[in-house]
Amino acid sequence: MSPGPALSSAMRIAAGSILVGILVLGLKALAWRMTGSIALLSDALESTVNVATALAALIALRVAALPADAKHPYGHHKAEFFSAVLEGVMIIVAALLILREAYHGFMAPRVLDAPLAGLLVNGAASVVNAGWCWILLAEGRRHRSPALEADGHHLLADVVSSVGVTFGVLFAIVSGWALLDPAMAALVAVNILWSGWRVMRGSMSGLLDEAIPAETLARVRATIAHEAAGAVEAHDLRTRHAGWATFIEFHLVVPGDITVAAAHDTCDRIEAALKAVVSECVVTIHVEPEHKAKHRGIVVL
Repeated sequence: MSPGPALSSAMRIAAGSILVGILVLGLKALAWRMTGSIALLSDALESTVNVATALAALIALRVAALPADAKHPYGHHKAEFFSAVLEGVMIIVAALLILREAYHGFMAPRVLDAPLAGLLVNGAASVVNAGWCWILLAEGRRHRSPALEADGHHLLADVVSSVGVTFGVLFAIVSGWALLDPAMAALVAVNILWSGWRVMRGSMSGLLDEAIPAETLARVRATIAHEAAGAVEAHDLRTRHAGWATFIEFHLVVPGDITVAAAHDTCDRIEAALKAVVSECVVTIHVEPEHKAKHRGIVVL
């Protein structure tokens, strides 16, 4: 099964994330050099992770696009989940580095250099990040890409922390309280630790073959019930998602006197209907004779 244009589009977006990440990293590094702010350094460190994880997401999408082979008969869709887990780990590492810098800042607070100019540069980086974050989240949901969505959520956390850093540094300038700078860096670290946990938690559901959402599952059950005319029942429905692909498996009980050709036509009809309801789905139907009925599961209309 080929991922088609959807995954190709997702790969282009992932490649764009690398370029955007490098631009934002450059701006934030410049802001830190201009000011010497530990809070702005924490922002720049997080952007370093953005670049690395955007590269990991692109590699994962390329692997996910590979067709099934003898060693991977179900395809390579789960590569995206590994990318998202890696991103979560890297976010946590960045947070620990930021906490280390914040600790040194608490021990030896310093007055900031050229703070307003540095904040303007950092603000420009945040605007770029916010725009790209919106694109990543929208396209990640549209393409059902865990890698793009994880990248988008990470950027969202980056934007939120950048806004907090900006106000914190401004308050430090006005109040003259130098300790506020490392305090804001510590808050940024806590915020991205939470972001890293959310990214990893979402990816683990895919790695553990979690079922599709309840709303989608209800549509699947209704479609089977409506399209399986002539069958007795459908039972043992199982679903899972892996990147852009959704896997649907169930047993279809048919009357004992039905022909193989007729049973096959029923399966084809159900499969076509499911693919109209759930895009990019892989359907596996196991046909059973009437005496295998369990009298539970999906009632055929």
